[in-house]
Amino acid sequence: MPMSVPGRKAPAGAGGVRRWLVTVVVSVVVLVLTLVVISLSVGTSLPRTSLYDYLPVRVYGPEKLPSSVQHAEGGKNDAAVDVPLHGESAPTETIVSKVTDPVAASDTTATPEEESSNGSQKAEEGTCDLYRGKWVLDSSGPLYTNNSCPVITQMQNCQGNGRPDKEYENWRWKPEQCILPRFDARKFLELMRGKTLAFVGDSVARNQMESLLCLLWQVDVPQNRGNRKIHKWLFKSTSTTIARVWSSWLVHRSTEAVGIAPKGIDKVFLDIPDETFMEFLPRFDVLVLSSGHWFAKRSAYIQNGNVVGGQLWWPRQAGKMQINNIDAFGVSVETSLTAVATNPNFTGLAIVRSYSPDHYEGGAWNTGGSCTGKVKPLDEVVRNGFTDVMHEKQVTGFWKAVKNAGKHSSKLKLMDITEPFAFRADGHPGPYRSPDPNKKTQRGPDGKPPPQDCLHWCMPGPVDTWNEMLLEIIRREFEKDKS
Repeated sequence: MPMSVPGRKAPAGAGGVRRWLVTVVVSVVVLVLTLVVISLSVGTSLPRTSLYDYLPVRVYGPEKLPSSVQHAEGGKNDAAVDVPLHGESAPTETIVSKVTDPVAASDTTATPEEESSNGSQKAEEGTCDLYRGKWVLDSSGPLYTNNSCPVITQMQNCQGNGRPDKEYENWRWKPEQCILPRFDARKFLELMRGKTLAFVGDSVARNQMESLLCLLWQVDVPQNRGNRKIHKWLFKSTSTTIARVWSSWLVHRSTEAVGIAPKGIDKVFLDIPDETFMEFLPRFDVLVLSSGHWFAKRSAYIQNGNVVGGQLWWPRQAGKMQINNIDAFGVSVETSLTAVATNPNFTGLAIVRSYSPDHYEGGAWNTGGSCTGKVKPLDEVVRNGFTDVMHEKQVTGFWKAVKNAGKHSSKLKLMDITEPFAFRADGHPGPYRSPDPNKKTQRGPDGKPPPQDCLHWCMPGPVDTWNEMLLEIIRREFEKDKS
């Protein structure tokens, strides 16, 4: 028996039946299309625009000088600040600053990618501060493991050294007004096709460089092309080179006697850039500079050929120092960056990664200080006076270099990671800097355990975020050059 449509009789005859069937089919099609339109209008998601289209980022540059440092001349601190050796913080008054809890329940229900459809995010340049935000838990985990990257330094291989928790690997940085994408190794290699990126500085620079190598290693295995003076890895798929040059202070260093400073002690020439990395500078397309922690090391400071100060060293008979280690750091930043920006043979981009905070508690690195038991980001920052003042001097030195560079100042950018990473006390190796299963390795006649590492960063871990920020800076700079 033929099916009937309510309110309509089936026509008689073969021709009428055909017309009736056509009417039924058309009605069904119209009904289905109507349901689809209704479904879309009440919440079915449409394909999103690429995340890269929603990534405004304010990166410090010569075009926008903060008023607080625009005319800063950096006054001298009359009191000599004696901070201990590399990695140690000076005893300071602790000030607690309340901030939003980064582990709020609402933050753990969606990954940063899922939040990218937020309509408040603007694509215009300058509307997003990449360095203001919060840490959110991302269950997708890191892009590599300690077993999938062969260049992790033993002291940063926290899982390989027996660290029992892993959540510290799963927190991602979420800026307030935009999205910082997960690192895209193929995107990075394509942007850097035929180019060289170099990390210049201290062991924290090496930490970041090894993180970048691990991220890239997942898509292309590099060839080691380095030597004693410069470490280099070549990614043949795009002829991209990642290099590292050791430069503890970024300025000239010598152990020869100068004036009242005897032979053997490190002499830091604050007004002469380090010739080691300046020799290679014209070969670099992107330069990432890291310094600061070696200004806690015993040394003498030289300026205009004269001994003007020192750290953990100063003869009583010499009278009052003209410059302490904190001011010396600011001068060194200005000297090295000015030399980079004004070098006529360097046409690339120099990125200053700001002072990396440590999280020693209960003492210094060599007096029992530790960061044991930290398993997630802090929900409030405990201010470290030494870190704060070193960061201030570095930023002031940066802006002085921008002013000195004049028309060449566009070569300089500041990657200001200090505040975001003040939350990440959980990201350091701590006692897991060695594979000793009991973490009771003896050192010295006192039988105390070895010092903890609350300065460098576990891999994988928070340090990988630095390279996500680095990729975003490079992407915007290169795309700006094309426009």
